[in-house]
Amino acid sequence: MKKILIASLLSIGLVLPVQAKDIVDTAVGAGTFKTLATALGAAGLIETLKGKGPFTVFAPTDEAFAKIPKADLDALLKDKKKLAAVLTYHVVSGKIMAADVKAGMVKTVQGSELTISTTSGVMVDKAKVIKTDILADNGVIHVIDTVIMPK
Repeated sequence: MKKILIASLLSIGLVLPVQAKDIVDTAVGAGTFKTLATALGAAGLIETLKGKGPFTVFAPTDEAFAKIPKADLDALLKDKKKLAAVLTYHVVSGKIMAADVKAGMVKTVQGSELTISTTSGVMVDKAKVIKTDILADNGVIHVIDTVIMPK
């Protein structure tokens, strides 16, 4: 009887939709962005990056954050305004896939411009892009090996 009920529900479309993953959920699910997720919470940016978008996020890994001296990182995590500026410097409006990346300047959500170079792999300012095209329902994540700072 249970099998018939399940088959009937499936046939008429009464199944729960698969929950789409936004940029934040995708990054958290990857397991290598714990510091980034903590920083987004501290800066009050989680709801923004769960928004409609689309966004392109150059996401530093936990190892990238580990390059920052602990005292400096702790101070940054406590300074909400500066932290928000640093994090939004990693975000560009629109969905830019790796195949569409071109060398030059691109404006960030923070307001400054990032320098993209493509001569020896893709670099964003001084960070190397180490993984590309991690899709989310509201944009794309490209993984970088260094936290980039606004000028």
